[in-house]
Amino acid sequence: MAARLSLAILLVVLAVAGRAAAQDYDFFYLVLQWPGSYCDTKQSCCYPKSGKPAADFGIHGLWPNRDDGSYPQNCDPDAAFNPSKVSDLLSSLRAKWPTLACPTNDGLRFWGHEWEKHGTCAENIFDEHSYFQTAISLRDQLRVLDALAAGGVNPDGGYYTLSQIKNAIRQGTGVEPFVECNRDESGNSQLYQLYFCVNASGDGFMQCPVSPGARACGNRIEFPAF
Repeated sequence: MAARLSLAILLVVLAVAGRAAAQDYDFFYLVLQWPGSYCDTKQSCCYPKSGKPAADFGIHGLWPNRDDGSYPQNCDPDAAFNPSKVSDLLSSLRAKWPTLACPTNDGLRFWGHEWEKHGTCAENIFDEHSYFQTAISLRDQLRVLDALAAGGVNPDGGYYTLSQIKNAIRQGTGVEPFVECNRDESGNSQLYQLYFCVNASGDGFMQCPVSPGARACGNRIEFPAF
């Protein structure tokens, strides 16, 4: 009887430990990218096979991260990306999670990379379908371009301060992102990516506990047209 009880306790301990190990992260970064800034570099870009994406912020990824700034990756080599599992999301993925990498492609490699490197590290709450669906839903909740426009920040090739950009997004969405810039062909700093923090359950935004270490912006930031 004592042996059976000890075995039962051991199984419970192992199960709890297994669940704890399954969540090796503290929050997510939802990373949104401005396509005009991706394309307006020396490297340039290629439109996907489905055509030029809309002039709106697209998803780069939904990335599990730890509070110390580190992050897990490639957590389940047996969970290869399977396009058939997201067949009902493909039109949304093309529109809201487009690939701009060259050569021109259909996005499957990009989405597969994001699932296998990042999504598999959150299999305690997501399967492949819910990972992509959640990222799309979170992106749609923010309506970042509308928030910027309401604050007088528009993708017209003009220049804005970092405070203008952050304040407009905070006023319009209720949360403030980390802002990452890149450089155009002339070396000007331009609005490139926004990092929003999402809680470990993947169902709400939160204050970011740590900087993503993204490329910093100057205080004169171009918002290029697309």
